[in-house]
Amino acid sequence: MLQIAFIRENQEKVIKALAKRNMDATAVVEEVVQLDERRRATQVELDGILSESNKLSKDIGELMKGGEKSKAAILKEKTVLLKEKSKALAETADLLAAELSEKLYTLPNLPADIVPEGKTPEENLNVFQEGDIPVLHEGAQPHWELVKKYDIIDFELGNKITGAGFPVYKGKGAKLQRALINYFLDKNTAAGYNEVQVPHMVNEASAYGTGQLPDKEGQMYHDATDNLYLIPTAEVPVTNLFRDVILNENELPILTTAYTPCFRREAGSYGAHVRGLNRLHQFDKVEIVRVEHPDKSYEALDGMVAHVKSILQELKLPYRILRLCGGDMGFTSALTYDFEVYSTAQERWLEISSVSNFETFQANRLKLRFKDKDGKNQLAHTLNGSSLALPRVLAGILENYQTAEGIVIPEVLRSYCGFDIID
Repeated sequence: MLQIAFIRENQEKVIKALAKRNMDATAVVEEVVQLDERRRATQVELDGILSESNKLSKDIGELMKGGEKSKAAILKEKTVLLKEKSKALAETADLLAAELSEKLYTLPNLPADIVPEGKTPEENLNVFQEGDIPVLHEGAQPHWELVKKYDIIDFELGNKITGAGFPVYKGKGAKLQRALINYFLDKNTAAGYNEVQVPHMVNEASAYGTGQLPDKEGQMYHDATDNLYLIPTAEVPVTNLFRDVILNENELPILTTAYTPCFRREAGSYGAHVRGLNRLHQFDKVEIVRVEHPDKSYEALDGMVAHVKSILQELKLPYRILRLCGGDMGFTSALTYDFEVYSTAQERWLEISSVSNFETFQANRLKLRFKDKDGKNQLAHTLNGSSLALPRVLAGILENYQTAEGIVIPEVLRSYCGFDIID
């Protein structure tokens, strides 16, 4: 959530920045500022009445001590009127504050200055590419055919048990999945990230805290009975570990990693581009989350990008890094880098990771602060990244490592798998 003080003092800057997201925010920014002015004016009036009421209470006490009960009774009548007025003003202030928060929730984060202009994914900026695209043998197949051939993932069985988008991993497919999870976690913890295990359901406050609500409400599985949400990413519970927390400056940075299943309704997703592992309703992902000092968050973002690069280099998968344009960025992000692996059998790039800096956007919702050297509370910066999402990494391995004899396991994973080939 954007800070109201920043909006109030930088209205034109906010409108111009959100225009990079192809959003005309003029009307909502004006409405937000007017609501804030009314709320502050109401609060000033309320504070004045409360101050006057407190003074009258002291005066009444003094009059009662002096035996001047009739004068005290007159003042008491006045305090009753002030109490009624203060109650009405408090209710108005609360209503204005709630309306203001509701409007602020509709405003996405401001893009960083280096975010490129653009409306569609085709306008994202390719900033890095590495790895040779392998030449496959004649008769090479996409992963949805390979998993049938080697009986390692069963989409039809998952459909029978639950529905489309809930695959069953079998045999060497299940072991390869587990190997990837352990490998990613080991890489992350070796890089200084502290591993945690977190709940796979969150409450409404947590979903609001990281910005999934109200923006992504339709994409989340919701248990209406207990008002809980299945997590779309480990980012939600991990970042909420720090909700309503005031850290000491010397505790920063905080680096955390977690493996969780992720659940997304993916409403409206259909077509050949979502076949097989390309788009699922339940999938596994290992996440990295950082809480940083504002002065160091972009240095930290570069470090996270380098870390994900090192994993893909060890897996020896061809990949590229995109700096997302304003029109393709997530609601909460100030700057996002997407990683894509090349699927040789599908002849297309598959997104496997997003690494983002949210600056103070999430921290403002979370009330995640740190006490600086002067003893003042400041909002921290939050960052997160996939390290990595498994389905498309697995698709890339199955397709790019296939041979006429079977699917060769990347060398770095063999000790985790306990086998060298799926045949």
